[in-house]
Amino acid sequence: MGTHMRTDVLITGAGTVGLCTALMLARQGVSALAIDRAAAPPVHPRAMGIGPRTVELLRELEIVDVVDAACMDMTGSNLQMFSAPTLAEADLDALAAAAPPRTAEFDQLTPRALRGTCPQHELDTALLAAGAPAEFGAELLSYQQDDAGVTAMLRDGREVRARYLVGADGARSTVRAAAGIGTTGPGALGQPLVSVLFHADLSDLTGGHTFIVCDITTPEAPGGLLPVDGHFKWIYHFRYDPAADSFEDFTTQRIEERIRAATGKSQLELEIVSVLPWQARGAVATAFRSGRVFLAGDAAHVIPPVGAFGMNTGVADGHNLAWKLAAVLDGSAGPGLLDTYEAERRPVALTAMEQAMARLADPSLHWARGPEGAERRAAAGVLNAPVVHLGYRYDSGAVIGPEPVLPSTEDVELDLDGAPGSRLPHAWLADGRSTLDLVRGRFTVLAGPDGEQWLKELPEVDGHVIEDRAWLRRAGIGESGALLVRPDGFVGWRATQAGEPGALTEAYRRILHRS
Repeated sequence: MGTHMRTDVLITGAGTVGLCTALMLARQGVSALAIDRAAAPPVHPRAMGIGPRTVELLRELEIVDVVDAACMDMTGSNLQMFSAPTLAEADLDALAAAAPPRTAEFDQLTPRALRGTCPQHELDTALLAAGAPAEFGAELLSYQQDDAGVTAMLRDGREVRARYLVGADGARSTVRAAAGIGTTGPGALGQPLVSVLFHADLSDLTGGHTFIVCDITTPEAPGGLLPVDGHFKWIYHFRYDPAADSFEDFTTQRIEERIRAATGKSQLELEIVSVLPWQARGAVATAFRSGRVFLAGDAAHVIPPVGAFGMNTGVADGHNLAWKLAAVLDGSAGPGLLDTYEAERRPVALTAMEQAMARLADPSLHWARGPEGAERRAAAGVLNAPVVHLGYRYDSGAVIGPEPVLPSTEDVELDLDGAPGSRLPHAWLADGRSTLDLVRGRFTVLAGPDGEQWLKELPEVDGHVIEDRAWLRRAGIGESGALLVRPDGFVGWRATQAGEPGALTEAYRRILHRS
């Protein structure tokens, strides 16, 4: 007879999204466990770009310094993406001199930035070290749900009883398939690719320069070279025609020859660490929930890589879902709150997929800067990347206010204006904290200096008076208004001035779907 286990939330998939969701739930006091069929976490980076919203969440989890230390140091570097026949033929000094200065587009909008790109497996390592509850070598075979919970059967014979199940088990999600949930979108995009993690000393070619990707154009080995650590670890990825080659045809010797051709060093000493096939895809699940089962990350949406929207969208899924599950589990919210997960996150995923696909068709739309870049994006219906990462707005039963309208497709600062459904505007306070630090996973009321009556209306909710007049104007509440901020840092309700007694309490009750 198999062993019986119990947990509040079982998460299938212990990649970045599963680990983040598990750790966020644990920090909310929820019993959670992320399981993964792999025997150990992967060492092959599947993504490199950590977006600004994810950085905010890592800061909330108090691991941002650890992650920053694992980043490739791009301090002072203004090289991003460039093309060359081979790396040896790229004049990095000249390219760096000609490249526009690296923009500080998030500096005034968010309290922390990373010093460069970070390989995804290093992020996973930091999450595990921080206590993300996870077990590797544990595979879900099947599950059944009833009115009280979900019973999951693992391959090793164990039975896990959970109140809720979260499928964060990737693009070929077992959880999604078993729930009968389909996907919408174009599916596979272009030719399949091979991603190679290798070690080599290319310092004589880079001259100390760091960059995001070098697009290799030589006919012998077209593809992309990405530095992982800026020193000895590299990713080389290339497309292949399955009509002419299969993945198995790429022997170690053949791959080494391609890497030498791509770098332009015929005698390069290198070590291939791992080789993975992959394919760009665009797909979003038709539903993010089936009863007590939820989808997050690649199980819910697969987003093409240009823009680094995929993993970051998945991490935000987990953050959105964690506080809602915690509130329902501890009885402070009604079960209807869980319906708002799909209502809020699925539109964000659809937008991220559409924006990534537009960039896939023309990557220059992503990198273009200045008025000309803005004009080209506007003509193509493309949002500026900061808007995709930070500027989206929720429209659901957990937001009280008018239908959200995005003020700008280019200037994300205009989008972070305190409107219900938007992420709380950041500003540094006199005590050195960010306004985002006042939330930290709890409902919070922020009021102007003449709005202290708002703080008395909900004594069970944290309250703070904000003296910064510029921030008050930006947040749209003036001297006597208030914001009710949800545990995920999004504005749930706004009063632009002193209002009727009980209005805040009613908004709080409605957001939590209390009967």
